[in-house]
Amino acid sequence: MAKVLAALRNHWKKSTFGACLLGWGGHWLYGRHCDNLLRRAACQEAEAYGNELIPATMPLKKATVFLNPAACKGKARNLFEKNAAPILHLSGLDVTVVKTDYEGQAKKLLELMENTDLIIIAGGDGTVQEVITGLLRRADEAAFSKIPIGFIPLGKTCTLSHTLYPESTNQVQHITNATLAILKGETVPLDVLQIKGEKEQPVFAVSSLRWGSYRDAGVKVSKYWYLGPLKTKAAHFFSTLKEWPQKHQVALMYVGPTERPPEEPEEKPSRPPLYVRLYRRLRLYWSSPKKIPQEVTPEDWEELKLSTIELSIATRNRQLDLTRTEDFMDICIEADTVSKGQFVHRGSQKMRDPHTCPEGSQCIQASRCILQLPEGTEGSFGIDNEEYEAMPVEVKLLPRKLRFFCDPRMREQMLRAAVQ
Repeated sequence: MAKVLAALRNHWKKSTFGACLLGWGGHWLYGRHCDNLLRRAACQEAEAYGNELIPATMPLKKATVFLNPAACKGKARNLFEKNAAPILHLSGLDVTVVKTDYEGQAKKLLELMENTDLIIIAGGDGTVQEVITGLLRRADEAAFSKIPIGFIPLGKTCTLSHTLYPESTNQVQHITNATLAILKGETVPLDVLQIKGEKEQPVFAVSSLRWGSYRDAGVKVSKYWYLGPLKTKAAHFFSTLKEWPQKHQVALMYVGPTERPPEEPEEKPSRPPLYVRLYRRLRLYWSSPKKIPQEVTPEDWEELKLSTIELSIATRNRQLDLTRTEDFMDICIEADTVSKGQFVHRGSQKMRDPHTCPEGSQCIQASRCILQLPEGTEGSFGIDNEEYEAMPVEVKLLPRKLRFFCDPRMREQMLRAAVQ
């Protein structure tokens, strides 16, 4: 024992390195063990759903998974196959996995998709945006938009996961919780933005449209990876050296919030017998007077000419209120009178929370709006973190258009917050 201690003392550098390596290895192995326990518990819970008896005449529910293998720097496929796929297969669903090979393929595949009971999106914000755009471009979108959608967060940015699932620092737990939420069947309605240019087909988003200097600088952050934790501040600082002040001119026309109609019941009442339907039609034909067409009130448009450093149009999906009586989207127009120091500081805040609307900004609630950009305007829109060429567009809110699966705990939390 004395010889061992003497050897460790004489070679203290090697001993310190070995101790650190041993500690790191033990911590890594313990983390792997904990992840395997989480996977096992999730699979046992999914197996309980798969063991439920169903009538012999009832077919299995079909689930179509749109997987983006390139998400999370190419790790999405492995994350899905290790953490989500076993749960889906054990649950008794008839699962079809569709892997996308290139950007925009999901939109085309949605046009050819046949009937399915569930749509599951496995990827990040870009995959969600592609799938819902392909879904809502279909000729029969009125019927297909009623199909519930599940979201398995596998991408670098997963904005929807903050609304649908509890926060978790463990990636395996986050993915398994999201997959189990699909099996539990609780859904919430989400708003959708329809963004249409003059000639292009409409694009749809569940989060936001951003246009301005903070977005442009945020896209370049990855170029300064070699600066480590300073890369965000560096990207915004170098942006001020190229052009300052950074102002964006835009003419904005908008219509205010609209009243929310009562939600239709999910279960339709049974159809009455034939003689009852005939009696009702005859009674309406002979007794009811001819309806006088009502005058349609024109929409009250307001117009603003703005100079801003950034403009964003966002849904209320992040602050989901299931009991609100009006439908609207938030338009944040940030003042262009900021110093370079404020720009760098706010840029770091915007990277953490892109929907931050700082003090001094003009906030508008609208159900529709039109952005008129000056001729020759350069730059890009960020639509759900996907880049599109900046052009004049009309943005329309489609309230409660899609239903997404969510964790039952999050739904209870939303309802409790609405009551308070």
